[in-house]
Amino acid sequence: MKSSRWSPAWIFATWFGCGWSPFAPGTVGSLGALVVAWPLARAGFTSLWFLILSFALLYPAIRAASVVAAQAGRKDPQFIVIDEVLGQWLTLAGALRFDWRTFAIAFALFRLFDIWKPPPIRLIEQLPGGAGIVLDDMMAGLYAALVLFLAGWFNLY
Repeated sequence: MKSSRWSPAWIFATWFGCGWSPFAPGTVGSLGALVVAWPLARAGFTSLWFLILSFALLYPAIRAASVVAAQAGRKDPQFIVIDEVLGQWLTLAGALRFDWRTFAIAFALFRLFDIWKPPPIRLIEQLPGGAGIVLDDMMAGLYAALVLFLAGWFNLY
């Protein structure tokens, strides 16, 4: 199968090139998600909108990740970062308010759960194709969203 780094699937899967970072592409992908989320939050996006956005792009993300992984001949290439984008936005769905602290905590929590991979994330990661690539990060985002929500509930940010 012929691949092109300029095809829509590759552009989307690498989150407009964030995945090509030579250093920590997953972290860069998460930051790329926040670069988009910040002005959306400032414009009035609520937690519910980040939840909707992450689920609205779930199927296209799984499809793009499947196509790109197959074309690259790898199970879960590091340059696919659309999973980090959706996981980061799902984390923001747990926010009770938005300011720089919320974004910093959401970023740290998502990266923690994405790297740590508590159960059942490792099992989800074993799903075939783009489903395994994307859904494990969605689960990490769900864990991070729950912790972010509880931290906000107890006025910790």
